[in-house]
Amino acid sequence: MSSSAAHILAPDFSQNKLSNFYVSFLSLPGPKREAIETIYAFCRYTDDIVDEDADIVEKHQRLTQWTRELQNALYGKSRFLILNRLGTIIRKFNIPVDHFHDLLKGMEMDLSKTRYETFEELDTYCYRAASTVGLICAEVFGYHRSRTKDYAVNLGKALQLTNILRDIKSDARSGRIYLPLEDLGRFGYSEEELLGSVYNEKFIALMKFECERTRSFFRKAKASLAEEDKPLFSAARIMGNIYYLLLRRIENRNYDVFSRRIRLAPPVKLLVAMVLRLRNKLPKNFHRYVRAELPA
Repeated sequence: MSSSAAHILAPDFSQNKLSNFYVSFLSLPGPKREAIETIYAFCRYTDDIVDEDADIVEKHQRLTQWTRELQNALYGKSRFLILNRLGTIIRKFNIPVDHFHDLLKGMEMDLSKTRYETFEELDTYCYRAASTVGLICAEVFGYHRSRTKDYAVNLGKALQLTNILRDIKSDARSGRIYLPLEDLGRFGYSEEELLGSVYNEKFIALMKFECERTRSFFRKAKASLAEEDKPLFSAARIMGNIYYLLLRRIENRNYDVFSRRIRLAPPVKLLVAMVLRLRNKLPKNFHRYVRAELPA
């Protein structure tokens, strides 16, 4: 890693004030927001190691070094300030370090795999790349019921699958296909067609199947979140609802993710956050009479 990386302190949101992350976590109390921002910075920097323009061998070496430095940071001895700050957060919130190691394994998969034969393989990737982040954040948010950790796992998979569906074209440009090859075969849609951004009835049928699978993880997540933990997980619920709307946008575009990148306008994201914050201030059973929360 470059020597300048040793001076990383926190993420810079100045260029992306209305990102999904920023909108979702803005409402957190100061200490928790600072902890989440540091965790986010760690995730972003780790992701940059994988995505940067460098030789694959060098990327492996840098990821190995980063993993070693994370271990040093648990004792406050890393040469990277961001990792030492992360080590303090891990100790303060009693976050299992295994979640971070699993996350790094997910990044390692991006260096070694460009295809997934089965959904079981992709599910493992989604857990490592996204559910781990949810489990880490859960320790910062706090929770009363252990089943709420299932919410973190399932929501993480839902968000990652939504990202995969949105980014099919850009991933293909990088030579990556995340959709399980068994699914492509099931609908008679070839790798060559996907890499060539071929939009046809076979692709639409494939995407309907993938979107329904993604919806199932949103449903599992919602069913796992204990009522008393909902106020603690407002930030995650805002993120979940933003991504649920993104999934709906993919469906409403008849699954055409090739012609242009599908996104939500910043005012929509802010509206989602405002609605959920209002929901938290209403009487406990008010949602039975007025639907003030999206179904994610």
